[in-house]
Amino acid sequence: ILFNLEDGLIIETVVIPCDRGRTTVCVSSQVGCAMNCQFCYTGRMGLKRHLTAAEIVEQAVFARRLLTSEVGLITNVVFMGMGEPLHNIDNVIKAANIMVHEQGLHFSPRKVTVSTSGLVPQLKRFLNECNCALAVSLNATTDEVRNWIMPINRKYKLGLLLQTLREELRCKHKYKVLFEYVMLAGVNDSIEDAKRIVDLVQGIPCKINLISFNPHCGSQFRPTCKEKMIGFRNVLAESGLTVFLRLSRGDDQMAACGQLGKPGIVQAPLLRVPDRFQMAMELCP
Repeated sequence: ILFNLEDGLIIETVVIPCDRGRTTVCVSSQVGCAMNCQFCYTGRMGLKRHLTAAEIVEQAVFARRLLTSEVGLITNVVFMGMGEPLHNIDNVIKAANIMVHEQGLHFSPRKVTVSTSGLVPQLKRFLNECNCALAVSLNATTDEVRNWIMPINRKYKLGLLLQTLREELRCKHKYKVLFEYVMLAGVNDSIEDAKRIVDLVQGIPCKINLISFNPHCGSQFRPTCKEKMIGFRNVLAESGLTVFLRLSRGDDQMAACGQLGKPGIVQAPLLRVPDRFQMAMELCP
């Protein structure tokens, strides 16, 4: 769904029909994004502006009103569209609280998930001020790789992010964070990476989504093959972790994870590929 905003800017919202009668609406929180994650098409846009709480909520309202008859009742909301939700934390918390309020959209807090690339101070505030679910884009098991593909890691290192989650979740009963892990062939998909994840998430109540990378124009990455994703998943599952494989939906319409938006003439920069990954990326199947 394309929304034309009052100032002429455009955002995208995606409705995702799932199995077992579940339908999810994926809402945007910003026009563009400032995080410049190297695998994300939205990040190429840079940040145009934050969305207001009303603009965020309206996406879910519109989907519920106009699409319920076609795809079924909207049961879940995920803040995983355009933008870094916690970069717009005031409006995102306000919007999320409206979505779960009994006089608002009255979703269960467990059915509303806010995602972040790892803004640590805002993450702490979110966990203290909002009862909705949290998803964290992990996507790498070392600072070297995460510094490259997710530049926010240069400010908030992997160790700090994970230790903050350990400390904050001690006070939240029956609360699990969802780790999202976009698999990039030759970059973060080795068995050694899988083993490191097992160590990294020790002491953090969590679930893990392994996500197939969705290629887009100008992308320097390639998706991990399904067989390798299954092997990666098996390492995690055998260690006792709860892990899911999330295969692409909507990639044929540039509506899948990491494909939203339309970069203009001026785009956020692609960062230099670390030397040791140059050959690995060239050899990707």
